Amino acid sequence: MNTTGKVDVLLGLQWGDEGKGKVVDVLTPNYDVVARFQGGPNAGHTLEFEGEKYVLRSIPSGIFQGGKVNIIGNGVVLAPDLFMDEAVDLEKSGHQLKDRLHISKKAHLIMPTHRILDRAYEAAKGKNKVGTTGKGIGPTYTDKVSRNGLRVGDVLDNFDEKYAAHKERHMKMLKALGWDDFEGFEEVEKKWMQGIEYMRQFHFVDSEHEINNILRSGKNILCEGAQGTMLDVDFGSYPFVTSSNTICAGACIGLGIGPNRIGDVYGIMKAYCTRVGAGPFPTELFDEVGHQIREVGHEYGTTTGRPRRVGWFDSVVMRHAKRVSGLTNLSLNSIDVLSGLETVKICVAYERSNGEQITHYPASLKELADCKPIYEELPGWEEDITGCRSLDELPENARNYVRRIGELVGIRISTFSVGPGREQTNI
Repeated sequence: MNTTGKVDVLLGLQWGDEGKGKVVDVLTPNYDVVARFQGGPNAGHTLEFEGEKYVLRSIPSGIFQGGKVNIIGNGVVLAPDLFMDEAVDLEKSGHQLKDRLHISKKAHLIMPTHRILDRAYEAAKGKNKVGTTGKGIGPTYTDKVSRNGLRVGDVLDNFDEKYAAHKERHMKMLKALGWDDFEGFEEVEKKWMQGIEYMRQFHFVDSEHEINNILRSGKNILCEGAQGTMLDVDFGSYPFVTSSNTICAGACIGLGIGPNRIGDVYGIMKAYCTRVGAGPFPTELFDEVGHQIREVGHEYGTTTGRPRRVGWFDSVVMRHAKRVSGLTNLSLNSIDVLSGLETVKICVAYERSNGEQITHYPASLKELADCKPIYEELPGWEEDITGCRSLDELPENARNYVRRIGELVGIRISTFSVGPGREQTNI
């Protein structure tokens, strides 16, 4: 008898902030394990239920469904001090973690000097800044690929000596960059070391072995991604991207899962687009409509508090995301934010300066800068839809908008949400 479990993947399709966390929370009862496969504390997943609001930055969003094992995979970069803050807050609110949150020994540690390097690199770029969160994500992944990283497993063996060597190397790099702003560093480093001691209370695991053993036992795993497809280091709007693979293939790399194990791939998107930081954004709105969407949708960064850039839904981007991740299911969030608009628009293609229309996302910034969006307009809706629990309950214009998005992307929308609450996410 074949008892092999299944692996499904859930990821964002835009520039992050699509509402992945709440969909993970709703899907978790169907799985035995939730595993985070990439990114770091630059990603904030917000969940609301039972009158409480929670923000997760490193801990998988399945932690709220009692008794489920949650794994921080090898593809994640982890800041011990920020992890400690997040975990302690969750434990204070009654969510016990230590017995069911496992951390890969191969996950890389974000050092205090990584954050300083992040700021120094951004400053050196001048007007070409990427717009990072300053959390040290990029420099940590840089150390990883250059084979200079410090990993969770290093905590178990001669750690102080290893840390000192890495810190010294970073200080030499900062000196070469002419950086001299170390205000508050000693306090940050002290708390970081406290975070290391706190982390020792958790299960450090060889996550690739644990995950494949879980599958052999017939249990099911949901893999949770951070950020979004358009921030993927290979397939996003490079160089204005994150430093990891945010697409479906990232789950294989970030957890040690063979690609033949992947089953369903859930793509999460908003009914409009948002972006934080610099970089191309073809459908960006600069008018009163954009302001209204931002305010109604509370579009401010979970981690940074920065106002998010807002734009119309872009089906060119969505088809690109579908192509590179092999999507099988679509979830459309924040439909309620568009209520009250007289008309709503969908970008259906791009037009180049020579009049040529294209329906694929260009590879280079130069090509993209030569394009402008072509819109299809649909009538809006005035009704409050936050209480709708099925597509049939949506007003006709909202229902037509949802269906048109599914047609343009090429996949039926199977899940949608009309608000931030757990009960407002409908499967």
